[in-house]
Amino acid sequence: MHLDVVTLRDFYATPLGQIARRILARRIRSHWGPAPGEVIASLGFGTPFINAYRGETRSVSALMPASQGALIWPPSSPILSALVDEGSLPLRDNSVDRLLVIHCLEVAEQVTPLLRELWRVLRPEGRLMAIVPNRRGLWTHVDTTPFGFGRPYSRSQLDSLLHQSLFTPQAWDTALHFPPFDRGILVRSATAWERVGARVSPALGGVLMVEARKETMAPIKGKPVRAKALRDLVTIR
Repeated sequence: MHLDVVTLRDFYATPLGQIARRILARRIRSHWGPAPGEVIASLGFGTPFINAYRGETRSVSALMPASQGALIWPPSSPILSALVDEGSLPLRDNSVDRLLVIHCLEVAEQVTPLLRELWRVLRPEGRLMAIVPNRRGLWTHVDTTPFGFGRPYSRSQLDSLLHQSLFTPQAWDTALHFPPFDRGILVRSATAWERVGARVSPALGGVLMVEARKETMAPIKGKPVRAKALRDLVTIR
């Protein structure tokens, strides 16, 4: 099931969506920090989060899958968003320093080819930030938010998927510990809920966040084998 870009835009315009955006944006910034002179891109619906990096980086772009649709972003020119085929991104090899993937993996039709594309476009020292619905969280069971759609992930599932695609997870985090209900008192107290939930039950956040490093060499599986010493050398004629 795919999320429509208009549905995503409208969600982040609601009081609940604005709180979610602020919390996720702070977590992303806490992991990435500033990015002067770097190339940043998002795949999925990342405009609410990468907008803060405009002006401090070399370039910022929002790639929106064709199955989701695209919006003009930012509203004023030059346009930095593009409608793309998620299996064939219009980027050069090793061209992106930091790549944010949100509202994407859980609804992708073919996850493995998608991750191969992400690996291709990231620089050898590039950093991938993936945000997906948490299988253990409450948000995935409520379909009134975008995080209730698609396939939620457990940490072990996402870890295995990344390793298979030659990414090594470096840092894990969770977010959205407050209830996913757009009601006045809950929204007004969401910040307090978030602090308490992150401290008391960090594994139950609405989303999983993982920062991963691109590997340039495939890992060697299996047990190491001791080399055998050659006792008698034979001359080859």
